[in-house]
Parts: sequence; C-alpha cells; structure tokens
Amino acid sequence: MTGLPPSAFTVLGATGYIGSRLVAHLQAQGHTVWAPARGDAEVFTRPLGHVIYCVGLTADFRTRPFDTVDAHVGLLAEVLRRAQFDSLLYLSSTRVYMGAADTHEDAPLAVLPGDPSYLYNLTKLTGESLCHASGRAEVRVARLSNVVGPDMDAASGNLVADLLHQARQGHMVLRSDPQSAKDYVHVADVLDWLPRIALRGRSTVYNVASGVQTPHAQWLEWLGTRYASTYEVQGGAPLQRLAPINASRLHAEWGVVARSVWGDGTAL
Repeated sequence: MTGLPPSAFTVLGATGYIGSRLVAHLQAQGHTVWAPARGDAEVFTRPLGHVIYCVGLTADFRTRPFDTVDAHVGLLAEVLRRAQFDSLLYLSSTRVYMGAADTHEDAPLAVLPGDPSYLYNLTKLTGESLCHASGRAEVRVARLSNVVGPDMDAASGNLVADLLHQARQGHMVLRSDPQSAKDYVHVADVLDWLPRIALRGRSTVYNVASGVQTPHAQWLEWLGTRYASTYEVQGGAPLQRLAPINASRLHAEWGVVARSVWGDGTAL
C-alpha cells in the first residue's frame, strides 16, 4: 500500500475472514479504522470516511436465503441511502461470471433465477447494480476471486480450506473432477489491492484475481505432499470450470503482479 496517505476507514463485516484481516492490515499501515458491530446505529449518524463493505454470506447462502439478501443488498441499500462517507467499496465475487464466456468487468452476464445456486450471484449483482444506480460519488465494486491464505475457515465453502482441513487429518476426498479449475488470489494481495481501489480506483468495477487457473489436481498434489495426506476422488465427480478471470484492469492500473498462492511453503 505504499504511497497511500493515512485515511479514515470503516470496515463493515469486520468479523469475517477478509474483514478482520483488513482491519488489522489498515491499522498496521497507519490508517484510522472503525469496525462497528452488527446493527450499530451509529453507522448512520457519524462520518465513515472510506467504507469497505465486507458483509456477506458464503457456504450457507442456500440455507439462509433471506439473510443472504439482507447482507448483500438490504444493509447496503441503507448505507448508500443514509450514511455519510467519502467512498464506498462493495465486495462482490467473480462467481457472478458463472456461465459467462467473457470475464471482463464490462461483459454481459448470465443468470438462472430458477436455480437456487444462483441466489448468491443474483444478490451480489443486485448489490453491484445498486452501487451504480445510487447516484453517490466514489462508489466502486471489487469482484473477489477465491481467496486463500493462513487460517482459512474449513466451513466457509472454500474448496482449498476444506481440502486443507482434510489433509491435516491425513486423507482428502475430492467431490469434483481433479481437472476442474478455479482462479485463486492470496489474501495478502487482496489486503494490498482493496485500499488502492477504494482510494484511487479510476474504474467502478475491478476483478480482484490472479488471472491464473489452478486445477484441483494441483491442490491435491501440493497438500498431499505437504501434509503426507492420501486422497480419493468421489465417483461421478462433476467437472467444474469457469472461464479464466480477466485481471488485466487491476494489473494495468497499478502494475501489480499476483503472488503465488503456494507462497514460500508456509502460505497455508
């Protein structure tokens, strides 16, 4: 975050994996950070500075559809309508590209409202659309890829977090085809890039991704070696592939290069 002046930030959703680490990172960089508790009415009565909206559901969105709408859209609507802020960065997801042929930020997207698995995408896209339609200045969207890093929650729905938990117990079961692949971005890059987007982003939407597809088979091999773990693939496991995420906007604007998710061997 070199070159960013000290600023006042408010992190909404500061108890989650991204939010909690973002609070600590911003404070370490000399910024003033407020992390209000859920339901704190002071969000609507005091200046918030630069808001990073990390509120959201992950693995349990299918069983908590109404909470998903509240988190991704309801609270956001109130913040955009009533809060005092200098900028707002809404954290969305590259999952919205599911079924899309083009993953550039301005590409048209496909949705299937009758499929319950699309509820996550639809609520994130509604939140994005609300940001654009709000009429508020300095409102941006960051579509996060699959974030990996230390201390991931195995119950988060993150494939790598689940496999890591299993590997530490000595045996992994993969429920998708090993040639399935996803884009992964290291949490350290996310913590570096989000404040840049919030304070200086020239565009309204950014893919926060590495731009690299990593097959599930590669995770099985790496985790198996690191933790001396065996593995098996569930019979009939489906092949899951998204189009590679286009990360050119982010990388061109700041010249950043995504670090390896493998790190130095201690990344996970």
